[in-house]
Amino acid sequence: MIQATRLTKRYGRVTAVDDVTFTVRPGVVTGFLGRNGAGKSTTMRMIVGLHEPTSGGVWVDGASYRTLARPMTRIGVLLDAKAVHPGITARAYLRGLADSNDIPGSRVDEVLELAAIADVADRRVGGFSLGMGQRLGIAAALLGKPPIVMLDEPLNGLDPDGVLWIRRLMRELAADGCTVFFSSHLMSEMALVADHLIILERGRKLADATLAQLMADHAERHVVARVRDDAERRTLVAALRHASGQIGIEQAGSELTIRNADADVVGRCAARAGITLSQLTSHSTSLEDVFMAMTAGHAAQQEDAA
Repeated sequence: MIQATRLTKRYGRVTAVDDVTFTVRPGVVTGFLGRNGAGKSTTMRMIVGLHEPTSGGVWVDGASYRTLARPMTRIGVLLDAKAVHPGITARAYLRGLADSNDIPGSRVDEVLELAAIADVADRRVGGFSLGMGQRLGIAAALLGKPPIVMLDEPLNGLDPDGVLWIRRLMRELAADGCTVFFSSHLMSEMALVADHLIILERGRKLADATLAQLMADHAERHVVARVRDDAERRTLVAALRHASGQIGIEQAGSELTIRNADADVVGRCAARAGITLSQLTSHSTSLEDVFMAMTAGHAAQQEDAA
């Protein structure tokens, strides 16, 4: 478990993380979502003691990271896959980490296989592609079989096979009871992998909820229907408004955007009115829609406060 309480980090007049409190729990995949510069990486660096909080605190299973003995056996971390000396081989790099944390050498071969880089284990890291470097960083994070795994942008540089691999890996780790905390700016991956989301905007926490709850709270469904002429448009609008007073309708020529209605309702209304629709398409809210709406609202509130 990772716990942050009123966590704040300032650099001079710039507040990178502003009074953030959250808990990352075992058994679920928690996504850390925000724009570039929102404070995600700064928060993660404070979790593992690379940055000192200006105020507040953060704990790994109830302890400060800096007090942990054999920290790689407590929390596995990927922050910057490129932060490896280019002249060292992947195997030597992992062996050095294993020795520093009293991890058996046999585990090095296991994570090399797990990350699908065993065949390049004796090549120098400087010759690795971005995706291979990411795999090495993830192998290092898993080296100590930690109960907590924290990955900053783990999908960077991965090819489609790599994306599928890390997606499955995070789900499997959580299913085994691991605490999984990962950041990404890829909304589609967040929607596919995360059970729980923590959203930051300009250093402040905007949301801390399950993905299902966030989507339910901000869900909006609408249907786009296209008719042949103005007469049919007027007839369909009247039929829809008669069907439900909750339906909202936006008109643009022969196209209608109908909110708070399902496609089958629109189709039945059109059929009863004798109208043949040339288009009937359902749309639902995406995580990207939710994120953009939340961050736009936050920006507007800040401007009003200023």
